[in-house]
Amino acid sequence: MVDSIIHHSETVLPLMIIFYLNYFILTEKFLFHRKTGKFLVYNILSIILIGVVVRFWQKSSMPPMPYNPQFQHVSIFQEIPFILWNALSLFTAAVLGVTIKMTGKWYKTETERQKEQNERTEAELKNLRQQLNPHFLFNTLNNIYAQIAISPEKAQESMLDLSKLLRYVLYENTGNFVPLERELNFIHNYVELMRIRLNPEVDMKMNIDIAEKDKLIAPLMFIALLENAFKHGISPTQQSLIDIHIYQNRDMQLCCIIKNSYFPKDQSDQSGSGIGLENLRRRLEILYPYKYVFRAEKLGNEFVAKLIVPLRNINEL
Repeated sequence: MVDSIIHHSETVLPLMIIFYLNYFILTEKFLFHRKTGKFLVYNILSIILIGVVVRFWQKSSMPPMPYNPQFQHVSIFQEIPFILWNALSLFTAAVLGVTIKMTGKWYKTETERQKEQNERTEAELKNLRQQLNPHFLFNTLNNIYAQIAISPEKAQESMLDLSKLLRYVLYENTGNFVPLERELNFIHNYVELMRIRLNPEVDMKMNIDIAEKDKLIAPLMFIALLENAFKHGISPTQQSLIDIHIYQNRDMQLCCIIKNSYFPKDQSDQSGSGIGLENLRRRLEILYPYKYVFRAEKLGNEFVAKLIVPLRNINEL
């Protein structure tokens, strides 16, 4: 029993020493601090020293051999295969210790990096929402200001409608995703608010065809497209068109297609400063990476914007 324990100890104990030496000390102290030379030197010296000790331990624990003159003088070269075999086993233990330590370090670093990335993404989304709120308010107040001189009564109605919209913008969409029905109500209310100031020359159409309104969507994804349509699609003297179509396709995606006449503003009109579409593109990249379709282009005398985003189930949050 004792002999068996000694035999296993002379095999396992050196491997454990080299393994834990690399796992707890050498890798942490030298390799992680880019001191590769010292790391290799200490490993080589440790393996040689322990390999020699193990070989003498093996020889001393062997039972005495019968007397034979040819075995009385063993050449050092005859010991080399045994020492090399022990060194190979110790080297394998060292590699295993380094591998496990570095894998743990990589996993910890990657977890921290992912956490920092998520925190940066959340901060950027929050910043984008904060940019969107004053941008939306600025454009809407411009519209109401234009109504005051023409119809104070309509301007008062618009202010009341605006307060409802702002309640949603400021307080009801603090998360990254909101119920689709709530977002659609916001779109409808916004369009109706804008419709008040339209002249008879504007052909205004809106069609919302959604079968499943209990899904989730990122809030305020379409407001930039709507603002753009009302800003560039209306002429005070010419026939104008704004056609809004929002529907759900077979792949459980929400599709928004907005067509409007194209009456670009001159350089003196800085309302909005173009931040809306830039904001939209960045939010799409963050919330729907590689899962969205967004195109905005001039086709003939019309400007066409198309946005497709996937809908999410409530249990996906």
